[in-house]
Amino acid sequence: MRILDGVRLAMAGKNPWGGGSDGSSGSGDDNTSGSGGKSDGPRNPWLPPSGGGDGKRGPNIEDIFKHRGPEQRRRGGGGGPGGGFRMPQRPGGKSWFPVLVVGIIGLGLLATSVHLIGPQEQAVVKRLGDYNRTMDSGLQLSMPFPLETVDVENVEGVRPIQIPGNDSQAKLILTGDQNLVDLSYIVRWNIKDLESFKFRVVDPEETVNEVAEAAMRAAVAEKELDETFSGQGRAAIEQDVKTRMQDTLDRYQAGIRVLGVEIEKADPPSQVVDAFRDVQVAEQNADAARNQAQGYAQQVLAQAQGEAEAFDKVYEQYRLAPEVTRQRLYYETMERVLSKTDKTIVETDGVTTYLPLPEIRKRAQQPAPVATATAPGGQ
Repeated sequence: MRILDGVRLAMAGKNPWGGGSDGSSGSGDDNTSGSGGKSDGPRNPWLPPSGGGDGKRGPNIEDIFKHRGPEQRRRGGGGGPGGGFRMPQRPGGKSWFPVLVVGIIGLGLLATSVHLIGPQEQAVVKRLGDYNRTMDSGLQLSMPFPLETVDVENVEGVRPIQIPGNDSQAKLILTGDQNLVDLSYIVRWNIKDLESFKFRVVDPEETVNEVAEAAMRAAVAEKELDETFSGQGRAAIEQDVKTRMQDTLDRYQAGIRVLGVEIEKADPPSQVVDAFRDVQVAEQNADAARNQAQGYAQQVLAQAQGEAEAFDKVYEQYRLAPEVTRQRLYYETMERVLSKTDKTIVETDGVTTYLPLPEIRKRAQQPAPVATATAPGGQ
């Protein structure tokens, strides 16, 4: 309210601060008179209070707003006590700002024109969105962005795909003998032709997945269930799937090379796994009995063949000397038969009869019977 009153007095041609019309106090102080008394008018709000300060006159309202207005900022004052930040000037008074802008643009163009491609990588260059060329590994140059864009890909790195992707999901495939088998396998592949890989197929990974499933179903359909469980049968299926996949991808011109297929699991469906295990145990028992019978048959056959060979050799000797061989056979046969008896009877003239020594020795070794003593009176 005091300021508004002062403005009204000033408009009326009077000094609102109690002095002359020019705003001076007449005695050097608006608040005090020359004799130290109080002034008749109101105190000047822009001067320090009476009895305090250094006696200097404070800034008026024009000085305050002169340093805070937008004109002062445009003149480089910045509104702060230090005048704000000002970019240094080049010799001749020109600004460095255009040079800085040109330098930033030049660095951006250089960064988008020089490309360092790794030893296992290649890059596809598109000029205004259309395919232009393929860059090999090394330091390569191109036109700056957006005239040319460079897309770098690792062409030699192995990229695996797990089928099925979720381990808990079953992938049932029908075999040639009308059985179901749960298969999980891995397909490993890389990029053979980067241009075809980028522009021939929309989703290369999904394409490899679908081609692998189709090839695996076709390969397993030609095999029986037992072949999918055996190691040799798995190897044949893996090679067949790899060949089928490569042929299909080459027809698509997908630019993909199939490195290998590996079957991780080949199990019966979970719903019939118990019955399947019982069948496997029965088949294993049947195989064991069959192998045992074959082993016994081979043993008997080998023994018969050995005896036949021995008879053939004896017959050859018999043909050379029939009498001697006949007598030798007789002696060997009698020796084999009589060696199990205790008596030998010789009826040749002039030969003493053989004593039964083994029988006598056997009787001598038997203990003598013990006589039972009888008491007097017949008891």
